[in-house]
This record gives sequence, structure tokens and C-alpha cells, in this order.
Amino acid sequence: MRAFLALVSALLLMAAAACGLKPASAFVPNIEPGSIQPLPGLKDATIKVTSKEFTEQLILGKIAVLALTAAGAKVEDHTNVQGSVTARKSLTGGDNDLMWEYTGTGWITYLGEDDPIQDPQKQWEAVRDADLKKNGIVWLGPYAPLNNTYAMAVTKASQSKFGLKNLSDMAKVPVAQRTYCVEPEFFSRNDGMRGMLQTYGIPYGSSSGVPAGNVKQMSSGVVYSATSQGNCTFGEVYTTDGRIQGLGLQVLNDDKKFFPNYNADVTVREAVMRAHPEIRQVFAQISPKLTTDVMRDLNSQVDVDGNDPVFVARDWMKQQGFIK
Repeated sequence: MRAFLALVSALLLMAAAACGLKPASAFVPNIEPGSIQPLPGLKDATIKVTSKEFTEQLILGKIAVLALTAAGAKVEDHTNVQGSVTARKSLTGGDNDLMWEYTGTGWITYLGEDDPIQDPQKQWEAVRDADLKKNGIVWLGPYAPLNNTYAMAVTKASQSKFGLKNLSDMAKVPVAQRTYCVEPEFFSRNDGMRGMLQTYGIPYGSSSGVPAGNVKQMSSGVVYSATSQGNCTFGEVYTTDGRIQGLGLQVLNDDKKFFPNYNADVTVREAVMRAHPEIRQVFAQISPKLTTDVMRDLNSQVDVDGNDPVFVARDWMKQQGFIK
């Protein structure tokens, strides 16, 4: 019986392949060019696009696939790779040609720098220059305004009760209610919990700052729900995460500019850019439209509303007039 079922399964898979069915992650809907028009230099050019596996990267990856398709390229969709390092190695190793990346990730994770640069333009320039020189990776520019960095979020009730707008306002909250829900990684990072508290003058472990018992460590998904339910006053979030909007959380302004910048930009292998410099023209009109608020809304359409990243990407690009 098991052998029979295995045979049936194999035949079904073969039939699906014969019908042209593809994994959902590789599906691309039919589109027509809008403001992104076919470019002679990209006609019949094969461009391999990759992305990481989380929601925002899937959306950005599909935006890249659709944009290059509209511009006339033959696009191989290799999006949805597990992990930053794996996706990056596929780019530097030549298995893929193009992916969206973040300035903070490039600077800290790939280039091994310890100290982020506070000015986003200077941070981007530093990453651009170093990555090209060391790894032959081109950062297209202009980078997107979206900044997927760390932040602290509170409920509307807490914001109103304590008058919270900036991270400096954390000091307004009585010590007993100065509670935090954070991921273990954020708690241990130099650019995470303790560094943030020290910068804002409420040191960790101090009876007048943030006592150790006031910090609860948990997974990212639990942080959002625990914060929204009032289990802690402050919750560690990512600024473009759609659950912020879905749960009605309020992000506090990092008024002392502690957290690194994680602006998104398209990265491309140098050899591919030399062969197809028109790629820069394609993304120059897209990147400026991707703000933190826009990206948060797009992420929410996937994580909260349950829509497919490729359709979220397509609908947004249609709204912007990039495609039809």
C-alpha cells in the first residue's frame, strides 16, 4: 500500500509539473509595463533575483522581479532564501545577481564593522564604497527611506497615560511600571537593550533605572502580542513590521539616534551592472517611494490580512503606475 501511495504521489507531482504549476514562492502574475518601460539593454537579459525569507524581503524581492520583468529582462525568481548569510553568499558567489539589502546589515554583519554611522546618507556611502571594493557588490542608490531598525513600541493607553512620544520619555514612567518585553538577541546585543537604556540614562540593573526583573525575554511574535495586551509597558519591535499597525501599537521616536540605520537598497554583482547598467534606471524610481510607513502597510497586508507577497507587491506597483 505504501509503495502504491508513493507511486500515486509521484504521478501527481509529474502531472502538476506537466501542467506548468510552480511553487507559490516562484509564481509571478502577468503584467504590462507602466512607467517602467522595456529597455533595449535589458532585452532578453537573464537576471537572477533572490531575497531572504521574511515578509518584507519577500515583498521587496517580488517588486524586483516585477520591475525587471516590465523592463524586458528574463527574470529567474530565486526569492525566499533562508537567512541573511545564505542569501548574501548566493549573491557574492554568483548564484544570484540581485537582492534588496539593508545598510546596517551590510555594515555590521557582512563588513564586520562594530560602530554604525548615525547619518543615513553617510552610512549608505560607507557601505557602498566598502562593499564594492571588498566584495564587488554595487549598492545602486538612491536608498529607500524605509528604515527597518529596532524600536520601542507602546499601546495607545500607555502613550496617553505616561505622555510617551520619544525614548527619552521612558524615564517618565515609574520604575515599577517601567517593564520591557524583548527578544533574547536584542537583550544581548551591543546595539540592543543595555546600550539603549544606558544612552537614555536609565541603566539596566539599577533600582532607579530598570531592575533586572522588569525585563521579560521572549520570541519576536510573543513580544508584539504581550505588549498589545499590556503584559509590559515597552515592547521591542522592528519599525516596518506590519503587526505594529495591526495591533495599534505606537512607536517611540529614537530622539538620541541610538539604533543603527537599516535603510534598504538594491545590491547587484558588479559584473552584472557592467553588462546591464540600465538596472539602476529601473530602481531609481521605485526606491524613493518605499518609506517606513509604506513598507509597514505592505507588511501588514501579508502578516495581518493574510495576502500573498507577490500580489501585495503587484498591487502596490500598479497603484504607483510602475506596471499595469
